[in-house]
Amino acid sequence: MWLTLGRRIGGLIIVMLLVATMVFFLTRLAPGDPAALMLGDQATPEDVARLRAVYGLDKPLLVQFGLWLKEVASGNLGQSIFLQRPVTQALAERAEPTFFLTLFSVSIAALIGIPAGVASAVWRGRAVDQIVSGLAMLAANVPSFWLGLILIQLFAVRLGWFPVAGYGDPGAPLADRLGHLILPASVLGLVNSALITRFTRASMLDVLNEDYVRTARSKGVSEARVVLRHAFGNALIPIITVVGLTAALLVGGAIVTETVFGLPGVGNLVVSAVLRRDYPVIQGALIVVAAVYVLINLAIDVIYTLVDPRVRT
Repeated sequence: MWLTLGRRIGGLIIVMLLVATMVFFLTRLAPGDPAALMLGDQATPEDVARLRAVYGLDKPLLVQFGLWLKEVASGNLGQSIFLQRPVTQALAERAEPTFFLTLFSVSIAALIGIPAGVASAVWRGRAVDQIVSGLAMLAANVPSFWLGLILIQLFAVRLGWFPVAGYGDPGAPLADRLGHLILPASVLGLVNSALITRFTRASMLDVLNEDYVRTARSKGVSEARVVLRHAFGNALIPIITVVGLTAALLVGGAIVTETVFGLPGVGNLVVSAVLRRDYPVIQGALIVVAAVYVLINLAIDVIYTLVDPRVRT
């Protein structure tokens, strides 16, 4: 197990290096000069050149990449050009809404998708299966921004149950701020529950046809015990995989939802940085998101060994 884990960590390091390379050079390919954007239309070419020199943007790309990679390796993501503070500080200030939004969204998606997928597999071909499959197909094809606007109009504007947008006053209690995440988390949870439902159904159907399940039924074991212990327990690995991947995708994929609901999260910060060509913020945010993604994948591998002893060998 430890040898396999070591290999996985080595592979993740290589992946992070490739991600860093792609992030740096793809960012530089985007049109626009951050120095020119910062100084405005009235700036002279000399002013732009002077500011570019201050931030090292006048150096060759390979030299910039080497210097940036050295700083990243030491834990320094650089200084934001527009915010005039360290990128790590800017990300930390925006991390709370994104973290809780991801956590709540994955929880909602799992609480909907896993029971729905199990029920659909147990009653395969019946009305329950058809209804669940139809709703999952519908949820998978609904744009998150459209669903967000519908929920805002219904539950925030008409009924007044939830805030329309924002994350509340920074000095407000945490519970009050988290109340602003109910609608956006519901949007992401409903949309992403479709994939979990379909994976859970497929995994359960594979297991329900196994010999040990038929043997348990022939011995008179109750259907609930057969489904929950014998079938569901052995179908967990694909389910854990899809839930983990959903969490990883939500970390970097909640940008549209954060924009619709006006949440001051990492996604909103990245959008602003892209519009301003704030290279350090873009690079730092993408590196952090990629690191979270690979760490979640590593955690999934570790959970495998706890759920299925056969993976340890």
